[in-house]
Amino acid sequence: MKILVVDDEQDICEILQYNLETEGFEVTTAASAEEALALPLGEYALILLDVMMGEMSGFQMARKIKDNPATAHIPIIFVTALDGEDNLVKGLNIGADDYIAKPLSMKEVKARVRAVLRRSAGNVGAPSLLGEERGDTLCYEGIVIDLNAKTVALDGQELACTKQELELLSFFLRHPDKVFSREDLLKYCWPHDVLVLDRTVDVNITRLRKKIGHYGKHIKTRVGYGYCFER
Repeated sequence: MKILVVDDEQDICEILQYNLETEGFEVTTAASAEEALALPLGEYALILLDVMMGEMSGFQMARKIKDNPATAHIPIIFVTALDGEDNLVKGLNIGADDYIAKPLSMKEVKARVRAVLRRSAGNVGAPSLLGEERGDTLCYEGIVIDLNAKTVALDGQELACTKQELELLSFFLRHPDKVFSREDLLKYCWPHDVLVLDRTVDVNITRLRKKIGHYGKHIKTRVGYGYCFER
């Protein structure tokens, strides 16, 4: 299984390459986003991507990957020294599957890589999303979300959704089979300047389940942990 590591620090590339190859992966390294984009990206099962690089940042590269239908399925883990909630949310909104902070713990890196690959079915070409994200449209079976128009269509019929319902549904489709606590969902799907109670999450989840009909069964409650969108 092939993994691409993109980082402008040679030491980081070498450390990641060595440790991942000891786990049985075939690892390619690139020192810039431009160098990485020249590679046959469709061959890779996962990309470990630094955020702060030269002319093109990791965020910019990730957006190019996710905007291209040929590469949108490739899982991305950001590896960065940037901290702060805003950077985490920005990365997740682009479509990243995980986020690892420097300095790196190789034990953590290996665990997160394995977890992301399990969620993406562990196959090159297997979608990291439940469906497909093409440009500004996110799809799963009969659900189509227009991220520009902020609309949801269900089996061809436009669905009247609140802002929070749309944010929750988009977030779940981007992160299948991963459990998020109420605190996580408040952090990623609600405005930061609004005081919201945990109970608000439960209410919105209940409404969303009913609104999306037979797809509502995919939103699972993990008692004591939170919610996930299960394949």
